[in-house]
Amino acid sequence: MSDFPFAAIGLDLDGTLLDTKADLAAAVNHALAEGGYRQVPSEEVEGLIGGGAKVMLARAIEAQGGSMAEEDFRPLYKTLLRYYSDHNAVHTAPFPGVVDTLDRLAAMNVKLAVVTNKFESFAAEILATLGLMERFVTLIGGDSLGKDADGNFRAKPAADPIHAAMERCDTQRFAFVGDSSYDVLAARAAGVPVVAAGYGYCDKPAQELGADAIIGRFDGLIPALRGLA
Repeated sequence: MSDFPFAAIGLDLDGTLLDTKADLAAAVNHALAEGGYRQVPSEEVEGLIGGGAKVMLARAIEAQGGSMAEEDFRPLYKTLLRYYSDHNAVHTAPFPGVVDTLDRLAAMNVKLAVVTNKFESFAAEILATLGLMERFVTLIGGDSLGKDADGNFRAKPAADPIHAAMERCDTQRFAFVGDSSYDVLAARAAGVPVVAAGYGYCDKPAQELGADAIIGRFDGLIPALRGLA
């Protein structure tokens, strides 16, 4: 029996497992161009990632001093989704150390779950394209759990997707790893330890996210998790 302190690990996708910013930036810029807004460099888009595609596009428009009515915003959002559907794994790749670390966790019989605010269909397609899908017990996307009474997706920073991952992994010995305040807030709401991916697309300095530990590379994850025990 493994002495590893956690039976399952939940993992954010964008900025934690995968470097997706170039493909996300291309999709955002495609939508911005259609709306008459200026193109933004990928490093600016990086700071917008975390809340899902809709939030990312809205923030990109707001950063240019724009404000759009829902009926005007919706077509641009659909443009982004269409473009990303066709170009979501052009430049996307795992961060250094990801594949080896996932192998090491699997060898310790640790179950792995992806919990992302990206639509489940996009996340599944990207993971399959990269040959990573079979490594995970479950994938929970931003739209996987439907909407709440207010019409909002039951996604991070709510605890719902992490609770769902714990249920599907059949354990309470669970920790979460992510790179944004959405991830840390969701983990806190779910009552599980959280590690911040300091190399990712952090929407604030990693030290200010409020995580229990911070890693500078993904291959620092296992020692960090052992340190939380």
